[in-house]
Amino acid sequence: MSMTDKYNPPFDPAVFLANAGLGRRIIELKPNQTFFVQGDPSDSVFYLQNGRAKLTVVSHEGKEATITLLSAGDFVGEAALAAVPGLRLSTATAINTCVALKINREEMVRVMHEEHELSDLFMKFLLDRSMRTQADLVDQLFNSSEKRLARILLLMAEFGKPGERETFIPPITQETLAEMIGTTRSRVSFFMNRFRKLGFITYNGRIQVHKSLLNVVLLDQLPEHNSQKPPLVAFP
Repeated sequence: MSMTDKYNPPFDPAVFLANAGLGRRIIELKPNQTFFVQGDPSDSVFYLQNGRAKLTVVSHEGKEATITLLSAGDFVGEAALAAVPGLRLSTATAINTCVALKINREEMVRVMHEEHELSDLFMKFLLDRSMRTQADLVDQLFNSSEKRLARILLLMAEFGKPGERETFIPPITQETLAEMIGTTRSRVSFFMNRFRKLGFITYNGRIQVHKSLLNVVLLDQLPEHNSQKPPLVAFP
């Protein structure tokens, strides 16, 4: 190994995304704090190291809708890397305590051009995000609101990801869940109580998702919809 190699080790994207440095700094957000707000200049991209966040949009009439959830390992505000940066088209908000790396647009573009490992990782993220968006669209077009709720809960619990699964989901309101699946809060409340009665979830201060909920999404195993309505339980 030459002296040059010793003082210039190979680029490691994991190290780059874990540490502050030129054009990047680590920030911590408390629940409900925003990474950026719709209409802000799109001048940076974030890498979510820990925590969960959500993307929301507000219409001209002032109606807010949640469009996706974000977890550790996701980039946030990646549209800042467009050839002609503009304004943020959505708002990114922390659901629970989040730690993220904020990277200036110019620095992110420079490193992606120079280090193929980072551009490969970013491209994989974009492909995964694209596939998730397509799955969300299919879900909205063809699945019942009850099945859509089951899928959102499983995604929040991170079933299907490698490693230890987070079966306790971050705090989220029924209004947000209703926005995401395109139904009313009362319907979400009804479905959540059905899931609880059937043993798919438990609730004791926090909502815990059980693997059996996969049967709703994968095998469509639900009792008849005209079954007796379960007793109401106060969910957040």
